[in-house]
Amino acid sequence: MADNTIQQEINHAIIEFYERLSSWEQSVVRDQGVSLAQIHAVEILGAHGALRMKSLAEKLGVTTGTLTVLIDRLVNNGLVSRQAAEGDRRAIEVMLTDAGRKMFEEHDQLHLQLTKEMLVTLDDDECQQFLQFLKKINAAF
Repeated sequence: MADNTIQQEINHAIIEFYERLSSWEQSVVRDQGVSLAQIHAVEILGAHGALRMKSLAEKLGVTTGTLTVLIDRLVNNGLVSRQAAEGDRRAIEVMLTDAGRKMFEEHDQLHLQLTKEMLVTLDDDECQQFLQFLKKINAAF
C-alpha cells in the first residue's frame, strides 16, 4: 500500500481527472437535447444491448424509480423502446432504437477520439500498463 503522501497526490490527480472528464462530457452533451444521465443510459445500452430495467438501474447506480423517469424521457425522444421481457412479462426490457444506436455510435466515437488524445504521450508499453491498472482498479471498485 502506498504511503499517505502518494495517496494524497493520487487523490488529487483522480479528482482533477474526474473534473476534466466531467467538463468534457457536459460540453459534448450540452447541444444534444439529453441529460448526462440519459446519455450514460444510452452508452450502457449501446455497449451491452437490451437490458432489463433492474439490471440497467444497477449499472447506472440509480433506483428503478429514478430510471423509470429517465427512460420515459428517452422513449419520448425516440432513443429507446421498452417491452415486456421474454419469459417474464412482469419484467421490462429496454433497448436502443435506430436513433438511439446512432447517438451511441456518435458519442462512442467522441470518447474514442478523447482517449486517443489522452494517450498520445504514452508509449505502447505504458498504454498496456495503464489498461491493466484501470482493469485492476475497476475490478476492485
